[in-house]
Amino acid sequence: MVRLFKHYVPHAVLLLGVVDMLLLLISAEIGWVVRAHQIGIVAGSAASRWPQLLSFAAALQIALVAVGAYGAASFLSLRFAAARLAVAIALGIIFLSLLYFAIPPLALWRSNLLYAMVAASVLLVAVRALLGRTLGGERFKRRVVLLGAGARAANIGALAEQPGINFVVAGFVAMGEASPKIPAAVPRDSIPNLARHIVDLGASEVVLALEDRRNSLPLNDLLRVRTTGVRVLELSTFLERETGRIDLNSASPSWLIFSDGFAAGRLVSSSAKRAFDIVASLLLLILMLPLLLATAVAIKLESGGPILYRQRRVGLNNQVFDILKLRSMRVDAEIAGKAVWAAQDDPRTTRIGRIIRKIRIDELPQCWTVLKGEMSFVGPRPERPQFVDHLEQELPYYAERHMVKPGITGWAQINYPYGASIEDARHKLEYDLYYAKNYSPFLDLLILLQTLRVVLWPVGAR
Repeated sequence: MVRLFKHYVPHAVLLLGVVDMLLLLISAEIGWVVRAHQIGIVAGSAASRWPQLLSFAAALQIALVAVGAYGAASFLSLRFAAARLAVAIALGIIFLSLLYFAIPPLALWRSNLLYAMVAASVLLVAVRALLGRTLGGERFKRRVVLLGAGARAANIGALAEQPGINFVVAGFVAMGEASPKIPAAVPRDSIPNLARHIVDLGASEVVLALEDRRNSLPLNDLLRVRTTGVRVLELSTFLERETGRIDLNSASPSWLIFSDGFAAGRLVSSSAKRAFDIVASLLLLILMLPLLLATAVAIKLESGGPILYRQRRVGLNNQVFDILKLRSMRVDAEIAGKAVWAAQDDPRTTRIGRIIRKIRIDELPQCWTVLKGEMSFVGPRPERPQFVDHLEQELPYYAERHMVKPGITGWAQINYPYGASIEDARHKLEYDLYYAKNYSPFLDLLILLQTLRVVLWPVGAR
């Protein structure tokens, strides 16, 4: 993987993104040249229209990211990839229409745009048909050797079998575990030269998957392995990179303290984030006002009662604040104010409520909370005080998620369905900790774009 602005991007995704950008530029040029030939004018040099070509390519590339066209499934299924491409191109054209209206000098003719869209559709599908399986195959995956044959090593072996994972296990080395889980693991005592063994397996990394490192860390072996050019990684660092979350089962306080992340010098990025929050919340509230009014009328007609639902949440530095949501449940959903986990197909949800929850319309009034500065657009989902008190006792490091401002959308929200149990909260906490540890404006932008995918293809909305 390549680390861009503290976020890990698989080599295959980065390569496909570069290829797509080139193909989109070519498609825009094809659209221009074809139309010029039709009406009998000289097309001229492509350099004379680079702003138009670049605007077309950039708009569609952003749309591709937003709909999840670079997800693991796109490398494994051409049908899935083609469906996402069709949605991305349609969204890209809508965005370009708005852009051309706002900045006319960037505009392509409508006929140019039509031909460019057709060319882009053909080229993007073709490159995925030709390269999809190759890019998603073992050639672009890291080969790792696991030192350990216990439960942790077995879990990584199982992870390697999942679709879209970017590594393969080249071998296991048993380090004398009392209860080995990998029968095929090679005992360390039977390997004369561990460094040579790892090089012979073609591995580029060694991962420490020991069950207990006290008095068992093979320092001399690791030193010799490292001097061969093979990287040596802690289990927590490896899982953070490969899964995009902090694994609570392996993360220790010392690892969190000494590893990269949790940067304090964020004055510029924090100021930019706040400026974006103010501008975006104002624009959204103004643009979505007709939709908010229509939804308010529908809620009132269906179930009467209040339109907005005020709920107490825990935010930055454990400060309590109130958020506003469009009411999606019955008025008597929580008797005596007692907090209750939402459930799949929750019977308390109204008919209108089911719709607005699926497409996240009920979250729009939170823009007011963002405008006041109590929330941001991107951050961990703020939880209710009753749940926070319980979760801090049940889950390690839960309090650390309150070291960043909560958000309407976030890394956990786009990677894991809505949580309704302690186990769900644990998984979402792992993503929240990753966000807090690796925050950057780049990650915020990626989350904002990917939120569109969650809205278009809702999974687990409750």
